[in-house]
Amino acid sequence: MTSTAKDVAQAIGAKVEGDGSLELTGVAAPERAGSHDLIYVETAKHAERAVASAAGCVVAGEGIDLPGKTVLRSAQPKVAFAKAAAILLERRPIASRIHPTAIVAPLARVAANVSIGPYAVIGEDVHVGEGTQIGAHCVIGAGCWIGENCRVHPHVTLYGGVRLGSRAEIHSGAVIGADGFGYAFDGERYWKFPQAGIVEIGEDAEIGANTTVDRGSLDDTRIGEGVKLDNLVHVGHNVQIGVHTVVAAQTGISGSCKLGHHVVCGGQVGMGDHCTLEDHVIAGGQAGILNGKTIRSGETVWGTPARPLEKFKEQYAWFARLPELAERVKKLEAERSE
Repeated sequence: MTSTAKDVAQAIGAKVEGDGSLELTGVAAPERAGSHDLIYVETAKHAERAVASAAGCVVAGEGIDLPGKTVLRSAQPKVAFAKAAAILLERRPIASRIHPTAIVAPLARVAANVSIGPYAVIGEDVHVGEGTQIGAHCVIGAGCWIGENCRVHPHVTLYGGVRLGSRAEIHSGAVIGADGFGYAFDGERYWKFPQAGIVEIGEDAEIGANTTVDRGSLDDTRIGEGVKLDNLVHVGHNVQIGVHTVVAAQTGISGSCKLGHHVVCGGQVGMGDHCTLEDHVIAGGQAGILNGKTIRSGETVWGTPARPLEKFKEQYAWFARLPELAERVKKLEAERSE
């Protein structure tokens, strides 16, 4: 999409310095940019790269000198650049119209401008809102409700009864609504505990490739508005995730955990069942949060078992010195025994 620097600046809340009539057609890294691409600079140490780039326009923070460039000044250049990219980049369609090989159940309610790819299956009583695109080989189970302008990439499976808010995006291989891992043991064998709830995913959420979200047991699994789950994340049954929380790859969230709003989880975080991460918690990569543990609002934790970051760093420093300390202990013991 083509737009002027001035128009982009107005849309992202930035201030133009230079030629506001400059036409912009895309975004790029500085080394790959053409004259009509937009780039960004977050700190002054990258200013030389931007100046040397062929790009005519740069999103930059205050106080960064970029001679010869049209500059879009913003207090949050990375955020502003992301907003600009949403304007300048046209997203590739997942599907075009309804493919002849797609199977749409007679009682499914599909809006007039929905696109459904080859060999997709849309079950009975499914609702699909306007502008939604469903990719090839997707399976949308009976009774699912999908909002407007959603993007469901190829090979996604929604089990029956899943609810997907408008503008949500589900990447390839994701499985939403499978049974949770719930069993009761009678001393000899395991009996399957009811998995009768559903999955609700809020508006503007994004679910990564090969991520799995289990349906609720006797309650529902709920993922809030604007939540971003990376690839290969597992969300157990009855989990509640608050709005605008982000979870990085290979994280496992056990059943009945509760994550507040604006929580950040690094990669490979593991949570035992019934954990609570209150609002604005940050869990560092590979943190292990034990069953039933509560992390209080605003805390940053790391390590296994997860503990406050400063405490973890102090303990880890001592851990790194264990070989040296062991030698000192051996030497002291030897001297004492003489």
